[in-house]
Amino acid sequence: MKPLQILLCAGLLAVAPFTHAQTPQSVTVQPFVKKIDVTGAAETEVVPDRIFFSISLREYFKDNRDKDRVDIEALEKQLVNAVREAGVPKENFQIENIYGNRWQWNGKKKPADFLESKRYVLELSDLAKIDPIISKLEPKGIEFVNISRYDHTRMEQYRRDLKIKALQAAREKAGYLVQSVGEQLGGILEIQEMGDNVYYPQPVYARSNMMMKAEMAENDAMGGEPEIGFKKIKLRYEMRAAFAIK
Repeated sequence: MKPLQILLCAGLLAVAPFTHAQTPQSVTVQPFVKKIDVTGAAETEVVPDRIFFSISLREYFKDNRDKDRVDIEALEKQLVNAVREAGVPKENFQIENIYGNRWQWNGKKKPADFLESKRYVLELSDLAKIDPIISKLEPKGIEFVNISRYDHTRMEQYRRDLKIKALQAAREKAGYLVQSVGEQLGGILEIQEMGDNVYYPQPVYARSNMMMKAEMAENDAMGGEPEIGFKKIKLRYEMRAAFAIK
């Protein structure tokens, strides 16, 4: 290497550290933003159009001497026919559980005094439709009937609409609060959901075999149908939002 080239390289090495030391580091400074945090809420009540019944059938004896048993197959056939005549789709009627079926006895004949039970799930769109179905069953074979849960076919749409209304309520609140101190509301900075608040009514329609007999006798005497009511599904949503202040 020639002497001039050696001197030039040495000069670059000497200058480079000095130049690096003189370069200021970039610092990002966040601008101050005036803002307001508020929470908006929206709620509604919905009449359930999906009612899930739990129906339990149990074998019984026609007399008090544990003889002449009515098998679960015969009781199930009554229920299947009643559900079909009511126009209920097949997918809305399913077996939920079986108690003491013949397979639990390892292929042997079950004891003469053992009574088998089956539980079914029946989905209806109207509470009043259950009575015509139950009335076609032998009361002695009904262990119990009760509502296990409620729902609505448009539940997701209700949730979406309420969240939108809750967010709109938050903006309205932020607007009048800011205006009350002589300021103007700016754009939205942050949105946060505050949870899913859906309150389903507790099942209140439950009838055992003895309760059904008493109710049927009372209604026959009064010449009317049983009056059964239940609460609505309550939905409430809250949305937290932060808005800029101009």
